Amino acid sequence: MTTGLGVPFDDTALEQRVLSGVEQVEAQLVAACQAPEDYIAEAATHLLNAGGKRFRPLVAMLAADFGDPARPEVVQSAVIVELTHLATLYHDDVMDEADKRRGAPSANARWDNALAVLVGDYLFAQVSELVSHLGPEMVRIQAQTFGRLVRGQIRETVGPQDGDDPLAHYLDVVADKTGSLIATAARFGAKMGGAPLAVETALTEFGERIGAAFQLADDIIDIASETGDSGKTPGTDLREGVPTLPTLIAQQSTDPADARLLDLLSRPLHDDAEVDEALRLLRVHPAMDEARAYVRAEADAAREILGRLPDTAARRALDDTCDVVVTRLG
Repeated sequence: MTTGLGVPFDDTALEQRVLSGVEQVEAQLVAACQAPEDYIAEAATHLLNAGGKRFRPLVAMLAADFGDPARPEVVQSAVIVELTHLATLYHDDVMDEADKRRGAPSANARWDNALAVLVGDYLFAQVSELVSHLGPEMVRIQAQTFGRLVRGQIRETVGPQDGDDPLAHYLDVVADKTGSLIATAARFGAKMGGAPLAVETALTEFGERIGAAFQLADDIIDIASETGDSGKTPGTDLREGVPTLPTLIAQQSTDPADARLLDLLSRPLHDDAEVDEALRLLRVHPAMDEARAYVRAEADAAREILGRLPDTAARRALDDTCDVVVTRLG
């Protein structure tokens, strides 16, 4: 069976537990975004209402299944992770000057940058209150994760320094901005479910690896897809001059035939015709196959980590998430 989350389950009972948990997460997310002032609540729920994959709650619920997924702290921890992610989206859209998010106007486009930043801050404050109820260790893990998220954003904003390899720098940014939070989703789920420490450690490593692969797959989809499957209009990264896995690989080319593509990739593209041209050139460039191969290798590495876990329906579902990441590449 395959759920709306895109992950197939071979165990109906597990599927029901996971779906029930994710539904509870959704309800608690709505509650966490409320405020006495209607206009704050409206802005705070704006991106929540735009939808999302809820990949992080899915990982948390599957990780919890290695212990006792019925513990109420499991859903609470998944809410914390997803609410953290939601808060970062408000700030990211301001940093990127984005006008769309998940097909809807971004908060900064609908209101302004100041309100978008403040709403993101409000959601982070809600996260702090929620995590405080789960004890000092969870507060510490959340703080470390938040530190990595911010560090990744700073490193992305500043860019690689003299002597840095741009591709290695970018992969480190992805690990901090995306891998870290999915790793924490797995860790929180396992810890709150009471899974053994060795299982928690393996799941955390798995989350880091598959989380980075998930983001890198989005990089490829942003170029390869014509439908906006990543939640963004295809070519958005090109318009913003944001480096991604395929473009950084392409920029390593020394082939004179790539001169026009390298020129296009050297700057943000504001002209629709140039965006279309860059997409056309990239879609047939060897860099795309190389990027796909890299993501497949990351998914395989994540799958290998799962070999350290007990053979359960939850492990098989996590294994299938690796296939889902690869399938998204087309």
